[in-house]
Amino acid sequence: MEKALDINEIMKMLPHRYPFVLIDRVLDIVPGEKVTALKSVTANEPFFQGHFPENPVMPGVLIIEAMAQAGGILAFASLPQDMHGMLVYFMAIDKVKFRRPVVPGDQLVLDVTFLKKSSWAVKLACQATVDERKVSEAELTATFGKRAV
Repeated sequence: MEKALDINEIMKMLPHRYPFVLIDRVLDIVPGEKVTALKSVTANEPFFQGHFPENPVMPGVLIIEAMAQAGGILAFASLPQDMHGMLVYFMAIDKVKFRRPVVPGDQLVLDVTFLKKSSWAVKLACQATVDERKVSEAELTATFGKRAV
């Protein structure tokens, strides 16, 4: 099943809210397999006030967080119904590479696929691109925690 999700549907799956929700749209999702999400990077992002005012660059940790949020959407869409509402927490971040800066006006495309799945954790392969050029990649491991309130 492939489908796109708008911000309202994303916010039903993620606990994040402004200014920390870093996914604007899900372009494609195949539960149990992969997700492609989009973050439109604008000049008025709050982090650009300090990183860096004269030469704005999206912080690498926020690129990783955007990949993790896309992975959270994939995990949520892949979980059995009785596990919906569980929070997803980082356990490990491996093989991180940053290749190019992400700047205002860029559209950050986030591709996430499952490497491993169990009933309590997932390992994800993540890649971020701008204009089909890789800007970052990482492997993320996460676990499921308490239900969101």
